[in-house]
Amino acid sequence: MARRAASLDANDALYAFDASREYDPSKDLEKIAAPVLAINSADDQVNPPELGLMEKLMPRVKHGKYVLISISDETRGAWHALPAGGVGRVSGAFLKELPAR
Repeated sequence: MARRAASLDANDALYAFDASREYDPSKDLEKIAAPVLAINSADDQVNPPELGLMEKLMPRVKHGKYVLISISDETRGAWHALPAGGVGRVSGAFLKELPAR
């Protein structure tokens, strides 16, 4: 995290936050045919779980699963995908549940 923070440009961070504000894929959720795992962290500032969007929208994804990871030493807010701990365990379990191809 320290290495990433040292190289993070403030303009890039602002752009990322601003870009996520307008993004809305909800009109096409029923078209998704692939299995989808949506992971959020309870301390996510960009997509705060308090909004309840994932609980509302993920049931519209045919083969979708939503997991909310509790705040811990492994979460980093909007950057929760960086440490592999909780995300790795959740995604590994999801992959094991998929049918063999």
